[in-house]
Amino acid sequence: MPQKTPEGLTQRKSAASTAAGPNGHSSNDTASGRVPTAFETEWQAWMGSGPGVGDDPAATTLGKPKHGSAMQALRIIAFGIYFTTSCLFIHGAQLLGVPLYFVNKDWFYAWVALTKQYFGLLVTTMTQWWSPTVIRISGDRSMAGLIKQGRDGMLQMELGERIVLMANHQIYTDWLYLWWISYANAPPMHGHIYIILKESLKYAPVIGPAMMFYGFIFMARKWSKDQQRMRYRLQKLSTRHSGPMSGSQGGAMLDPMWLLIFPEGTNISANTRQGSRKYSEKSGIPDLRHQLLPRSTGLQFCLQEIKDTVDYLYDCTIGYEGIPAGAYGQDIFTLRSVYFQGRPPKSVNMHWRRYRIADLPLDDKDAMHEWTLARWREKDELLEEFYRTGKFPADKEAVYIEGGPQEKEWKTAYINTEVKPRVAIEFLQMFGPVLVVTMVGRVLVQIIDRLFGK
Repeated sequence: MPQKTPEGLTQRKSAASTAAGPNGHSSNDTASGRVPTAFETEWQAWMGSGPGVGDDPAATTLGKPKHGSAMQALRIIAFGIYFTTSCLFIHGAQLLGVPLYFVNKDWFYAWVALTKQYFGLLVTTMTQWWSPTVIRISGDRSMAGLIKQGRDGMLQMELGERIVLMANHQIYTDWLYLWWISYANAPPMHGHIYIILKESLKYAPVIGPAMMFYGFIFMARKWSKDQQRMRYRLQKLSTRHSGPMSGSQGGAMLDPMWLLIFPEGTNISANTRQGSRKYSEKSGIPDLRHQLLPRSTGLQFCLQEIKDTVDYLYDCTIGYEGIPAGAYGQDIFTLRSVYFQGRPPKSVNMHWRRYRIADLPLDDKDAMHEWTLARWREKDELLEEFYRTGKFPADKEAVYIEGGPQEKEWKTAYINTEVKPRVAIEFLQMFGPVLVVTMVGRVLVQIIDRLFGK
């Protein structure tokens, strides 16, 4: 049964206090004992299991859907119109910038970064309108002075312009919240984020080609095939350009870059949980309770390739409030429940840590594997504490709240904020390039008609 913490947060019982197997889930992972197929896992992650509360794993802690069938239908229509229209306008803006590649590559890469900012604004406003929730940010002592909140309530991260970011993978929208974090950085980096993704996503209509245009790195999960592709992309991310969007320092600087990698390779589900368990048994490595066992090969390779141009590796541990025992986040927070039924996570919790890349054992494969695994075991303990108390253990020195108490006995270790843009109408800029070109085109057509007749 769910527990109430002193903060009033509903959480599942600790994995250590239940009869559950690894990760706080029953050893069979499902009530029937059958592990769902990969297709069933994908369907569940996006649409959920069924319309009835009895078929609804989220009902235990989130209650019944906030919206009825009619309102859900309206929300689906509104969401579909906004998301599809925005994607088409953004992709149109991408295509408009292609000729710049043959004229001036600095301007071309600046245009790519600009259109990537548009998508960052899209996911920010999409989250604000359809799935508003509390975002709780914390960190350890290594993050001192890097996590701030202004008087207006806006989060301000100061992580720099070139970083590598690794995170645990709970649900499909983890990357959405991390993209927003790049938007909240000073200076904003939502136009310079690069995500390492599974290869199948590049075949998604509209979105797939757009992500390829953005320079995202697609992995086939076959290292013999992925290695050369990744090396090429990482070398591109260590080039220098000048002109617009080339960094706050100006001149021929290394391009700003936030490289996001999920060492687990995919999000946790009954299907992937089984794979992690088999890997644990085969390798003799004790399994984790709340995550999949990480693979260090891709992370090590990335850091080796760019270690001379990046100083820090940032680690984010993500926890979602409202996941009952025996369930997975992707089963609870589906596209359907979060955006259409009005049941987003009660809070999204993000705990941050920082490591100096020069201190990591990048030239020793076994040592790097042990280092990565040790970080994931620490993250597992962090998640255990989160599921038990509703918050991550945090250091008060990690956060600064403008206007808030600074005395040690009164200062908080957490920043509570929300996903939202700095300016309410900021999202309108994503429609600008296509609309301007359309209007200019119409004027030119009228001029030509007047000059030469029909």
